[in-house]
Formats: sequence, structure tokens, C-alpha cells
Amino acid sequence: RGSDELLSGSVLNSPNSNMSSMVVTANGNDNKKFKGDDKMDGAPSRVLHIRKLPGEVTETEVIALGLPFGKVTNILMLKGKNQAFLELATEEAAITMVNYYSAVTPHLRNQPIYIQYSNHKELKTDNTLNQRAQAVLQAVTAVQATNAPISGTTVSESAVTPAQSPVLRIIIDNMYYPVTLDVLHQIFSKFGAVLKIITFTKNNQFQALLQYGDPVNAQQAKLALDGQNIYNACCTLRIDFSKLVNLNVKYNNDKSRDYTRPDLPSGDGQPALDPAIAAAFAKETSLLAVPGALSPLAIPNAAAAAAAAAAGRVGMPGVSAGGNIVLLVSNLNEEMVTPQSLFTLFGVYGDVQRVKILYNKKDSALIQMADGNQSQLAMSHLNGQKMYGKIIRVTLSKHQTVQLPREGLDDQGLTKDFGNSPLHRFKKPGSKNFQNIFPPSATLHLSNIPPSVAEEDLRTLFANTGGTVKAFKFFQRDHKMALLQMSTVEEAIQALIDLHNYNLGENHHLRVSFSKSTI
Repeated sequence: RGSDELLSGSVLNSPNSNMSSMVVTANGNDNKKFKGDDKMDGAPSRVLHIRKLPGEVTETEVIALGLPFGKVTNILMLKGKNQAFLELATEEAAITMVNYYSAVTPHLRNQPIYIQYSNHKELKTDNTLNQRAQAVLQAVTAVQATNAPISGTTVSESAVTPAQSPVLRIIIDNMYYPVTLDVLHQIFSKFGAVLKIITFTKNNQFQALLQYGDPVNAQQAKLALDGQNIYNACCTLRIDFSKLVNLNVKYNNDKSRDYTRPDLPSGDGQPALDPAIAAAFAKETSLLAVPGALSPLAIPNAAAAAAAAAAGRVGMPGVSAGGNIVLLVSNLNEEMVTPQSLFTLFGVYGDVQRVKILYNKKDSALIQMADGNQSQLAMSHLNGQKMYGKIIRVTLSKHQTVQLPREGLDDQGLTKDFGNSPLHRFKKPGSKNFQNIFPPSATLHLSNIPPSVAEEDLRTLFANTGGTVKAFKFFQRDHKMALLQMSTVEEAIQALIDLHNYNLGENHHLRVSFSKSTI
């Protein structure tokens, strides 16, 4: 698991590595070359363009913005323009970072800053002019390299003596219900005073760093809680010691908190949750009222509900600041997209109620999910993915619902109501599907295969969606299920859209979902 560590260390790309892109000078005169970066919705790139930086901001502060998401490989500061370019090791890390900061406005020195994809695919800086930035980057990387195990190796005993760090790194698997900072504080306080918590999303997973006053408390919490579910059959805690020994918290809000410094600013200007709303929410929602939803960790329902509400992820009656249930999807392929194809793809992450392709802008659509948590899941997993050859953008819409056309009005089939669809995957509380929500992947999980259908039939069927089938494997114990690998994630998305619910005969409709396994 070492490779997942917050600061994954490896050697800095040397300036002589085979970067073939243009040389960017660091003296800030490079106006023409950077003009294109003002487009907000550029194609994803591992180079990010950061604007509106405070004048006195340092390289270290800019690098720190990227560190929670992965390794930072280069930086260019354009001080005269209050801008910077930051290069991450992978495009995936950059996409996660942009998605995170589009939901939570980043601040440096109490000033909001703006982050977007750059047109450059990599930075090649003129190091004589950019020496200071390179020195800072090398220093940070050197610290990371000594603190993090090389991926793929096991951490030797000496690297983590159990009582070495008071900081735990917490990953939450199968996060169907929102888990907030307050919920974590409540659970982990049973083992000692929690000083600080920072939460973030990395690799499409909710993660947290939590600091105790004493490493012994961290050790007790890890022993007691690792592998436990917060709620019934979901939200599983995976706990490791962090390589960090102290957390630096700048803001007290719903993403980070320093309990030793109640004077810190909120940074995002987020108001605290009104207790009246919390109480109303606890009454109104059946979200946590799943039979036995309080697992061994026994969080009182109202507290969990209030914390969930604070996360703003759950649709609440009459509270518009609660989770948005409507998504706006743009940059669609208007020749190919249909309400049905959007229903099938977004239905992997929640029960789609309505879809409307916009009449005057057919490359955009509104999609209404069953609740705010489902819309968050769909947004975090599908934003930046390719559908029908185009990279789609998924954001929360300001609309509260998707309006159906008036009776008798023909809108050319652009709006569809799926409220009563038999194909919803998440209708049953506690359904196994809640535990099998994974990001789009080239490997697909197939189920409900009738006995008469052979591997060759399925290979042919999936090849007909326009992709290449690279591997196939029936489950040993159960031939009703199989894994099938396409050559790219885009091909797998296409195959899922085309073949989920495909009638294989004998009254068997094929079920297709993304898998976390590879063949």
C-alpha cells in the first residue's frame, strides 16, 4: 500500500529527461504562448495553469496545492502575472486535483485562486532562469523520497515502528453514505484526543489524515478500527500510519479542522450547519434508516445525519444548499448521444430519474439522480471520461429538478422520465450493488449469463461494439458471471452503454458493470 502514500516519493524528472515540449522561459514575458490557457474547459493535461495568485506567494505554497493528489514534477512561477504552471506526474492526478478544487475553491493567503488545465502537455523550463523553483521542488521531492517507500516494496519494520507517527491515513472503501470530518472525529475520539483532521479525495477515493496528541492513541485506533464498517455493509475504514508526523491545517471548515486552534478562518466562507436544519434532516431522511445501519461503531442516527447534511452531499427536502441531485453534462457527442445512453452510463453510479438533452444545445444534458450522494458519485467518476469519442464534463447543476415537457408537446424525444425504470441498480436498501461501485475501467464485470452462452459468443458480442476484447475469464465457481477486458476504458464505457440489459435469450438480460479486478 506504500505507493498510495500521500507524498509518493521518487526521483525528480531531471531537466534532461526526454520531454519534447516547448521551452518556457520563466521571466514572465511569455504572454503569447500562454494565451490559450484562459479556456476553462480545456482537455485534461497533467500541466495545470493557476491564476490570481497573491503577489507574495512562494513556490512551496503552490507545490503544496498539488501534493495531496500525487507527485509534483515541475513548476513555473510567472510572478509578474500572478500566475504559475504546475506539472503533476500523471494526468489522472491532475484530473483528481481539478475535480476537487472545482468543488472546493482553493485559497492561498486567504485569497481565492483559480486552477484549470493548461494547453501544454508538459513543462520544459529553462532552468537557469527557474533555478529557485527547481531548488524548492528538489527539496520537497527529496523529503518525499526519504519519507515514502518505493511503490511495490513492503515497508520494512524499521520504516514504521508502530508507535512512530501520531498521524493516521484513513481511506474509506464502499462509501455509499457520506462520511464527514465530524463523523471521523466522533469515531476516533474514543481512542484519545484528536488534534487535527484533513480530508481530501485521491484516486476517486475519500481519504483523511488524522493526528492524535500521542502515537500510542494512533496505534490503538488503528488496531481497533482498521477494517470496520462505519455504517451497515458500507463505508469500510482502511487505516495506515502516515509518513507525516505533523499536519499543517490552514482552515477550519468541513474539509479540514485544527481542534487546537478554534481561531482559524473557514477559508471557504462556509457557514456552520444550522442545528434546526440538522434536526429537520434527521427526521425527514430515511438515508440512514437502513435496518441495522448502525454497525459496531454505533453512531447515533441524528449525529450521523447532521454530519451527512454538513457534507452537503445528501438531498434534503427544502434545503437547497443540500446535495444537488441534478447534473449538467457538457461536451457530449450530439450526433450519437441519447437519453437512454446517458441513463445507462450514469445508472452505474445511482438511480437516474430523468434525462433532458438541451433543445438549443444538444451537446449538453441535465441528469436528475435519486439523491445528492449519487450525483456526487457520478460526477467524481465520470467527469473527464470519454463517451462516443469526446471527453465529457460533469458538474452540479443549479436546477433542483429536470422539468418534463408539457402534455402534448413534442420535444423530439430529448427528455425522458426513468422514474419507474425496472433497471435501477440501487432500489433495494443494502443491495450488493452498493459495494460494487468502481471508477470506469477497461475490465467489465458481466453477470446473469445463461448456461447456453459460451465465451466465444460473448467475445463476438463485445467486439461488435467497435472495440477489441483483450481477455475473458468465467468465474470458477459461477459461470453466470465473467470478467471481460476491452483494450481501453473508452471502449469499455461504449460496451457497457450498448450491452447492459442486452437480452441473451432464455429470459436472461446481461448485467454489465465496471470491475476493480484485472484479468
